[in-house]
Amino acid sequence: MALSADDDATIPTYGLVSFRILICTIYSLVCAVGLLGNFFVMYLIWAKRATGLTAIDIFVFCLALSDFQFAFTLPFWAVDAIMDFSWPFGHPMCKIILTMTVLNVYNNVFLLTAMAVTRYWSVASALSLRGRVSTFAAKWMSFALWLLAVGATVPTMIFASTNTVLGDELCLLKFPGNKWLATYHLQRVIIAFVIPLVVISSSYIMLLNFLRQHKVNSNNQHRQSKITNSVQLVIIVFFVCWFPNHAGIFWGILMKYEVVQWSDAYYYFHTYVFPITLCLAHSNSCLNPIIYCLMRKEFRKSLKALFSQVTSMAASYLPASKDKQRNSDQETSLPLYRKSSFPQTVSKDYPVASMSTITLIPEVTIKDQNQHNGEPNRQETSID
Repeated sequence: MALSADDDATIPTYGLVSFRILICTIYSLVCAVGLLGNFFVMYLIWAKRATGLTAIDIFVFCLALSDFQFAFTLPFWAVDAIMDFSWPFGHPMCKIILTMTVLNVYNNVFLLTAMAVTRYWSVASALSLRGRVSTFAAKWMSFALWLLAVGATVPTMIFASTNTVLGDELCLLKFPGNKWLATYHLQRVIIAFVIPLVVISSSYIMLLNFLRQHKVNSNNQHRQSKITNSVQLVIIVFFVCWFPNHAGIFWGILMKYEVVQWSDAYYYFHTYVFPITLCLAHSNSCLNPIIYCLMRKEFRKSLKALFSQVTSMAASYLPASKDKQRNSDQETSLPLYRKSSFPQTVSKDYPVASMSTITLIPEVTIKDQNQHNGEPNRQETSID
């Protein structure tokens, strides 16, 4: 039984339960990390607005927002995987979820590219008369990039649908012919991977060359090495997360253009390897907050302070903490009897209750008493 070359979908695996569980688990983990990580990124940037935001902060916030909404689509793909890549949610949800997924791919990559260019421009403009990118310009650039991503996603909006393949209902892109689908995928590989990779790599390489030429941080080798490592990490993560998926898509493009023929190797790749490449590409959404936000020292400090505050608030509600606080505030109670072993200082007998509360006062020395009587009270101020 052969599969038509125009069916762009993950082929059912027929019985490999462990493989389906693996894909579902990866999607679930990426969803949880993506929601939590991007939420903290948005919160930290929102809290930073009082001290002033930069253009990079605007891009990072939009990136986190895009990845946050993308994480909500992953449970649908997890269910699709656990059901042997059979779509159970119907045609309308297929069109919505697939459109949101592709929209995030374009918007994510466009924002990463804009951030790389903005970082180089910000550093280069610091030593020249050129103006830096303002937050106002960054907001309009983010909106323009989102519109560009929407435009690139229009074919997905039109042709996303459910279709029966090998007896299973799949959520896929159903174009009129192979050449249409091949052209669409070629556009996606070029716009969403090749051009962004070239621009991102060129921008960061130019940034490192600029820092070396102008001897920025030349006296601080540790700082210079840290910048170099962070730039390398950005490029490597982007390449590793997206290259396997786009390589598989490009293989399908060559097959649809009849440059290469259908083979068993492509069948097994598309069935067992391509879903893994999708998971790797989607994991980029939970790695972005760590790379582009938490690597910055100011955000690490803010996150540490936030966790300390949350931990303190949580500890205050624990029973042990309440008992400890109650015991520390409790006064000392001693029984006092009318006839006691205390020496009688006066002959007059005052009525005393059988149980009373006294406060233990530290012993005051003669020096402290003289100081209290003769010298004014002075307050000391400690400066950290």
